[in-house]
Amino acid sequence: MSTIRSRSDARRGFSLIELLVVIAIIAILVALLLVSVQKAREAGARAVCKNNLKQIGLALHLYHDAQGNFPSGNVAYAPGTSILMDDLMNWAVSVLPYLEQDNLYAMYDQNQYNSSNANKAVREMRVLVFECPADPLAGTLQNPESGPGAGVQYRHGSYRGVSGRSDGSGWFDQAAESTMPRQWLGILHSDGPPYNLGSERVTDVLDGTGNTLMVGERAHSTHSNRATFWAYTYGGYNSSAGVPESRIFLRDYDLCVQTPGVGGENPCKRGWSSFHSGDVVNFVFVDGSVRTLHVNINVNTFVAMTTVRGGETDVEY
Repeated sequence: MSTIRSRSDARRGFSLIELLVVIAIIAILVALLLVSVQKAREAGARAVCKNNLKQIGLALHLYHDAQGNFPSGNVAYAPGTSILMDDLMNWAVSVLPYLEQDNLYAMYDQNQYNSSNANKAVREMRVLVFECPADPLAGTLQNPESGPGAGVQYRHGSYRGVSGRSDGSGWFDQAAESTMPRQWLGILHSDGPPYNLGSERVTDVLDGTGNTLMVGERAHSTHSNRATFWAYTYGGYNSSAGVPESRIFLRDYDLCVQTPGVGGENPCKRGWSSFHSGDVVNFVFVDGSVRTLHVNINVNTFVAMTTVRGGETDVEY
């Protein structure tokens, strides 16, 4: 005898267990999709960041071709004195014409201080090539914590020039404090009285253009008014250095300050970091190549790469 199924049996829906299984499968698929989207975003941000550095490196070389040397990292000068009073040009403003920013460059009054009202429009302008998409502060306006520009707003950026190395006692981003050995100079060091260090040329890079850092990333997760400001000339805001201690790679500024090391908090003001996954920082070298360095790099190797003529011609990393 055949079994006759009732209408209620024929219309039977999912059981609670079956429904929960379906929901769990959907949740897993959504999670996997979100991970894939996040990875795609991170990869995209890193690609844009590296392309920015490539453009910045090319602009620096175009400047060199036109002027016969690279720009000074910053120019600090007080008319009629040898005392650091205020700041003028810096490397980022200098290369604006070579980044298709001729109009913005024309707005910068080189006869006025960097922090003067005459240069307000320039220092507050967003220049996307100076911003890494992974940097949460990129493009925001803020007053820097210190220096002659502390009372006005500057636009955050993500990249700093390499001023050289330091032992924590002095810095090549401030002309009046550049008392360290000259072989510690970086490619984008300061200029101005009393030492008048001048500017560097490709032929000055005795350590090899493929071994020497030119511009790299610096982003903070804490203490945002100590992070990078692309147009701010004052030391430690658009230039960083090499110090032989690992804390200079911490993107948590406050943690860096709390970590013992030479020079107190000064190396933290001049560190290197990013918000890319994998604890890496991107740099453009003097030869124009863009490479990714891990924050666990040997600090002595890294410091050797920040100098122009430090005598390290065979750097391995």
